Amino acid sequence: MKKILVPVDFSQHSDYALEVAAGIAKNQNAEIIAIHMMGLSDAVLTRDESKEVFEAMFYMKLAEKRFAEFLDKDYLEGIKVTDAVHNYKIFSELNDVARDFEADLIIMGSHGSTGLKEVFVGSNTEKVVRTSEIPVLVIKHRAENFNPQLGIFACDFLESSVGPYKRAQKMFNALGITMQMLYVNLAGDFRSTREIEKRILNFLKLSGESNPLESLNNVVQYNEYSVEAGIFGYSQVSNADIIALPTQGRQGLAHFFSGSIGEDVVNHSDLPVLTFKV
Repeated sequence: MKKILVPVDFSQHSDYALEVAAGIAKNQNAEIIAIHMMGLSDAVLTRDESKEVFEAMFYMKLAEKRFAEFLDKDYLEGIKVTDAVHNYKIFSELNDVARDFEADLIIMGSHGSTGLKEVFVGSNTEKVVRTSEIPVLVIKHRAENFNPQLGIFACDFLESSVGPYKRAQKMFNALGITMQMLYVNLAGDFRSTREIEKRILNFLKLSGESNPLESLNNVVQYNEYSVEAGIFGYSQVSNADIIALPTQGRQGLAHFFSGSIGEDVVNHSDLPVLTFKV
């Protein structure tokens, strides 16, 4: 991991994200790209009238000044930090910014609990999770010494989740996190143990596991009435430190997380949530 992108709105929650990014950056010898997304209208940016031009310059300078103050943190000492102020039209442009900087991970703060609230000007966690082509780590609370030991990777074990699973494996290995795979067996869509194991074995073979039968022992089947309840229930009994999920990008989250389930997991989880695009 070489570069970590952290969107900043100067709030307490973006401070939480920045501190987690600092911890990971130190362990990975990585650089932090701290970015503030401004919402200046095209009218302000394109008009020739001096008033609008000076207004745009004022807001840009104000953002740069606040950035310098916000990044004056002890926990950033010794870390290369590049700060940037960008304007945007639609917030999916953060994905373009991540691509331009060749970032490996986006870390962002979220209020959560009462809905996916805006954490920086003009957008919210949900949009970033849905549009990002690189992994997104969502932080809800301060984690002064971020060092997760056990992570849950929950998926449907269909072929579409193979890519996210392999990327999650690579990320977990880099961060020193032990992965526990999870299948939630729903009461309304119940499958026998034999049916589930057949699906999981096929998934593990497609993933290139050298010993699928042995890897099968690392998959937990958890019975619940909803996927979200199953993920939260097992994360509690296993004392997990982080939850990982596959996402379907612009079209919503993967089939396993149909409807708003995936967004609810990102939104309501007290644990950090790491998402990987299908």
